[in-house]
Amino acid sequence: MTPRNPAPVWAAALAGLTAAAVAVGVGQLAAGVIGGGSSPVVAVGGAAVDLSPAWLKNWAIATFGENDKVVLIGGIFVVIALLAAGFGVLARIRVGYGRLALLVFGVLGAWAAATRPDAGMLDVLPSLLAAWAGAATLSALFRRLEPAADERDAAVSGHEPEDDAREGAGDEAAPDAPPFRLEQPPVMLAGDRLRTIDRRRLFTGIATGAGVAAVTGAAGVWLGGRNDVAAERAQVAAELPKPAKPLPPLPAGADFKIPNLSPFVTPNHDFYRVDTALALPSVDSNTWSLKIHGMVDRPIELSFAELLKRPIVEADVTLACVSNPVGGPYVGNARWLGVAMAGVLREAGIKAGADMLLSTSADGWTAGTPVEVVMDGRDALFAFAMNGEPLPVAHGFPVRQVVPGLYGYVSATKWVVDVNVTRFDQERAYWTDRGWDAKGPIKTQSRIDTPRNKTKPGRNVVAGVAWAQTKGIAKVEVRVDDGPWQVARLAEVPGLDTWRQWTIEVDLTSGLHTLSCRATDETGETQTSHGAPPEPNGATGYHRVLIETT
Repeated sequence: MTPRNPAPVWAAALAGLTAAAVAVGVGQLAAGVIGGGSSPVVAVGGAAVDLSPAWLKNWAIATFGENDKVVLIGGIFVVIALLAAGFGVLARIRVGYGRLALLVFGVLGAWAAATRPDAGMLDVLPSLLAAWAGAATLSALFRRLEPAADERDAAVSGHEPEDDAREGAGDEAAPDAPPFRLEQPPVMLAGDRLRTIDRRRLFTGIATGAGVAAVTGAAGVWLGGRNDVAAERAQVAAELPKPAKPLPPLPAGADFKIPNLSPFVTPNHDFYRVDTALALPSVDSNTWSLKIHGMVDRPIELSFAELLKRPIVEADVTLACVSNPVGGPYVGNARWLGVAMAGVLREAGIKAGADMLLSTSADGWTAGTPVEVVMDGRDALFAFAMNGEPLPVAHGFPVRQVVPGLYGYVSATKWVVDVNVTRFDQERAYWTDRGWDAKGPIKTQSRIDTPRNKTKPGRNVVAGVAWAQTKGIAKVEVRVDDGPWQVARLAEVPGLDTWRQWTIEVDLTSGLHTLSCRATDETGETQTSHGAPPEPNGATGYHRVLIETT
């Protein structure tokens, strides 16, 4: 199809990119005003996460780890840029085609925002406003790609805009000139002129669009920042209640303090984060509430202030992600402060036949936790503090679930706002609906932290951590190459629900060596040597590290 505006392809693509930049900036500004996860990029990214097959999500977590969201957002921007350039080229045929493509893309963004579990009525507006702004920008830039009025007239008449002036000057200079002269063919002049663009005019428009995109985007980020809950966290920190029965200090031998060995207590800023939230929910503790309903005798709704008036429990608990490969980093230990889940559920009165707690986060994510596990006496908490401070937003402020002995995808709901007491045969949670095991008990695991990759020949310290929440670690063994298993020395632990440090000294000769470790829990079960991937119920196998000694 012949372009109606035969501007160079590069200029049309640049116009499309500028229009998309303005659209993203305006969308971000609108989202900053409205709040929540209504940003078009976040909405589309969230839909991409939800619609992606389980194998793709598992690959992303395994490949990019906690950076998977950064990679996804970056990928979305790349796709937007490519599509925008294409929309610009499409607009050469007819500007309306490019505008229509932008509007359709905006409608898709609005659909993505509207279908989020936590969507509100206004969440569609940022995407729609973004599409309108992008379409208007594209039209304005393409007007700058049209030839000027005198050029269009010249294209039709076949005369240069200054022909008459030159002819007049020629008449004065040469009165005896012939009464006629040979003209350039109109079609050649027309074609030549229509392909001429005013680059200064184009780049001025692009610079203006880029400025609008930068200002609106920055304003949107600033406005969104006003919705953070730093002040609320500070208020909670000032009023953090004390546990009814404070835990004693950690045993003196709980941390070997060996270089490169994971500390017994994982600092909050180092604690792993694996979730589906592209934009962290900013939940105000002053307006937060927790609903307990479903198969209960007495539905309960608690405010944050009411939760804190209940008996406070302190517990040392190690959490682990089911996506963690053997020897992986998605495990951490903290001292949690919260309210016993069992006490709240007893007050609600669980009806006969109920076997699942379907918990929901503020952004709509769900987890299904076995009722019997929460009620069996372990320190399952509605937690509001972590290592002596209010929960960081990334870890669930103001309240999250902490359930020892279960992988996080079936228990550790962050930003929890709702618990539906129900049945496994009636409801399915986010990850179980995608093929993962419904109940997710944690497997006994061990990991080598040091040495990794290289060390010196001779006597070497080998150290790591092992965990078997609710059962406890009884023994860790280490093997060099195909040699005998050697029993490691274990650190002290405050209870059964935390990981346990271990260490051993081994002799290594020059060359390559394989170090392996295995743990045995207090029930006598030794972790299996059979290697299996995380899906569907947690990785298995010995952690092996290849070491070069030079």
